[in-house]
Amino acid sequence: MLRYLYADQLDALPRLRNGMFRDRAVQFSARLGWKVTVDEDGNERDGYDDLNPLYILWERPDGTHGGSLRLLPTTGATMLNDHFSHLADGVNIVSPLIWECTRFCLAPGASPNVSSALMLGVLETGLNAHLNHIAGVFDARMVRVYARVGWGPTVLGTEGTGREAISAGLWPCDKSFRARLLLKAGVTGEVSDLWYDRAFGAVRSRVAAVA
Repeated sequence: MLRYLYADQLDALPRLRNGMFRDRAVQFSARLGWKVTVDEDGNERDGYDDLNPLYILWERPDGTHGGSLRLLPTTGATMLNDHFSHLADGVNIVSPLIWECTRFCLAPGASPNVSSALMLGVLETGLNAHLNHIAGVFDARMVRVYARVGWGPTVLGTEGTGREAISAGLWPCDKSFRARLLLKAGVTGEVSDLWYDRAFGAVRSRVAAVA
């Protein structure tokens, strides 16, 4: 199931929290060879984790981490603006109606529907927060993921070629994509609403206030 948790809520689910940071280390450092910081406990964290981002996590039935990502408003610090603005012709993307998605991570052995469920969570957040777009930087391996899920970005710019390509893009927060993501994730709209309402309540005030 999907969990929506801000950083200051992660301690309530330590098994899920620890699994996320360890799986991030496995994916980004060990497997992809990115220059990321891994601590002595095998956790991958960076400064953006200290900004109280909203995490969307797939929790397995046993409470362990199946996959995750994080969201931050572009009105504050973002990876795209701080490190990859050249992919958008040097223009910083700053808007209360655009959030950034980063650290898309799948746990080893994650089932095929997890990536779709995570993207569904992003869209649900965007729709409920009345966002126009989600921004993000992605590498070549993710192109196939977005194509399979059925919700791809408008590419703003790319550097490199083949497996080394890195791009910046914008995903439209349009409800027309919801049915497709629900189908790919293998859940009903009612279940997705239940997951979201459990985190934010029927009023959903916290996300709306940030937006």
